[in-house]
Amino acid sequence: MSEPDLREKLRAAARQEQFLEVVGRDEATARFHGHLKLEPVGTENVSLAESLGRVIARDVVAAVDVPGFDRSGVDGFAVRSADTIGALEERPRVLTLNAEVLTPGRAPEVTVEPGTATLIATGGMVPRGADAVVMVEHTDVIDDAGAAVRVEFHRAAAPGQFIAYAASDIARGETVLRAGHLVTSREIGVLAAVGIDAVEVCRRPRVAVLSTGDEIVAPGSPLPPGKVYDSNGAIVAAAVRELGGEPVELGIRPDDEAALSAAVAEGLACDMVILSGGTSKGAGDLCYRVISRFSDPGIVVHGVALKPGKPLCLAVTGGKPLVVLPGFPTSAIFTFHEFVAPVIRAFAGLPPERREAIPATLPIRLTSERGRTEYSMVSLVRTDEGLAAYPLAKGSGSVTAFSHADGFVAIPQHQESVEAGTAVSVQTIGRGVEPADLVAIGSHCVGLDHLLGEMQRRGQSVKVLNVGSMGGLTAAKRGECDLAPVHLMDPATGRYNEPFLAPGLSLIPGYRRLQGIVFRKGDPRFEGLDGGQALAAVAGLPDCLMINRNPGSGTRILTDRLLGGAKPPGYQGQAKSHNAVAAAVAQGRADWGVAISTVAADYGLGFLPLRPEHYDFIIPTSRLDRPPVRAFIDLLAEPETGRWLEERGFSV
Repeated sequence: MSEPDLREKLRAAARQEQFLEVVGRDEATARFHGHLKLEPVGTENVSLAESLGRVIARDVVAAVDVPGFDRSGVDGFAVRSADTIGALEERPRVLTLNAEVLTPGRAPEVTVEPGTATLIATGGMVPRGADAVVMVEHTDVIDDAGAAVRVEFHRAAAPGQFIAYAASDIARGETVLRAGHLVTSREIGVLAAVGIDAVEVCRRPRVAVLSTGDEIVAPGSPLPPGKVYDSNGAIVAAAVRELGGEPVELGIRPDDEAALSAAVAEGLACDMVILSGGTSKGAGDLCYRVISRFSDPGIVVHGVALKPGKPLCLAVTGGKPLVVLPGFPTSAIFTFHEFVAPVIRAFAGLPPERREAIPATLPIRLTSERGRTEYSMVSLVRTDEGLAAYPLAKGSGSVTAFSHADGFVAIPQHQESVEAGTAVSVQTIGRGVEPADLVAIGSHCVGLDHLLGEMQRRGQSVKVLNVGSMGGLTAAKRGECDLAPVHLMDPATGRYNEPFLAPGLSLIPGYRRLQGIVFRKGDPRFEGLDGGQALAAVAGLPDCLMINRNPGSGTRILTDRLLGGAKPPGYQGQAKSHNAVAAAVAQGRADWGVAISTVAADYGLGFLPLRPEHYDFIIPTSRLDRPPVRAFIDLLAEPETGRWLEERGFSV
């Protein structure tokens, strides 16, 4: 390609077309729904066994009574209650036993006349004349040689006692299940009880799911540089299934207009088409071009004043929804649940989802940008005053933010921040949000991951928020966690963690880690040096890039102390974990950073020791006696735990 042609291609790529019109969420929903029939896409008859998890399409009316006869609820004797009036232990009433035994499935032939009783089993058909059943435990058979068997009754029976009358549960002509009801095992029991072996249910909407982009690779395939695994396709397909739909997975298509057009045409054989990626009209994004060809009405929304989720594209053609989700996972999942899930539920015959709002307090300040409503994913933790909503500091490219969140808080589009301590309303994701048994807030460590995994395996639910050592210390002071994992060095004394204790906090010793410089093996700027020599040698090299840690982390405090005020190239770059530091170095985005030896080994990096550190646990004293906390402390002391830690490069 000639240089002028290359320059023109670069100019074209840099000139991103703007969104058609950025609208608010409510306006986007109204436009989208205005061109759709939000009703089931059809019905089908399925067997009773196949109806589990399906939605009833029409009201189910009972054609029989349940029970279909007067039925005994206990083993005993069918009697006329009037014959037992006044019966006592010391003065029983005596009745003559009729010559039949009523077991389940046997029709009575003998009427219970005054002064008589009939032996009956649980579930047996109550005979004519009887209006009560007396439990066998309250009777005695008179042992005599007479021709008739007589029975003593030691308790009086009330009319109707231990009898389930015909139609007392379900009456013929009664509606037992209504349209829109989700079939569970309980509903299958009801259907079987009224003799139904097949039921009309809503047809599952077929939803075509398509991932787009040259950078997307199917899970299980090798991952070349610059490529990412397709998580959106798997997430969306699973979410469609959860909502009562039937995903039709069309796989991954490259950024090729003809290929995308063919894929969309194939998808339109279904009831809905969902694509992810290619909505921003940037370089290489072609989905919008394919969708913009439809005009019946075609695109109704392109750009929503939301964060995450601005690049959403909503279209309708032939009465079928056609949606292009943003490519970044959190944006894709959020917009799916906000705009697509309600439509799938309606197509599947399900009612709108009822979301629960939970009051909580924001423990840290949240910032936003004016002009669009921002939704911040939060994790709920229990405090002495109620619930705290911790923002999950992960961007729209995060795969885990949505799965780790309990809900989200909204920042209005004209507001730039929400201050710490503000009361907020958390819209929950799903139902039954319950705070974990054990909450850890603080510094991340792969050793802690193992410990908390073991707690989970032993039946304790756990939640961990990796906010750094200083963030964990602050959370412990406010009583927002059960334990704060920290590795804070006091710059004045060089001591770890204990100098930072405040009244009401206790320190539980953990284990030791070795901090050092990580670098790519074979780099002559580091090979053969010790940690101190390496710091001095590379601090001033303009082409030797550092990757730093975030302020407030224990590693950042140590690094700043060792650098003594120097700020090497790359100093402003911040990674939020030891693993992120190692990844940056391994991928060549940086040449060195400070991390623990265990992570260096995991990434195959060189390691120059700097200093051993104490990774301990600060616990609010008031929580020391909580059973989950005691269980964690006991786990730390187990010999097997110590052996595992030492095998992973830690020391105890």
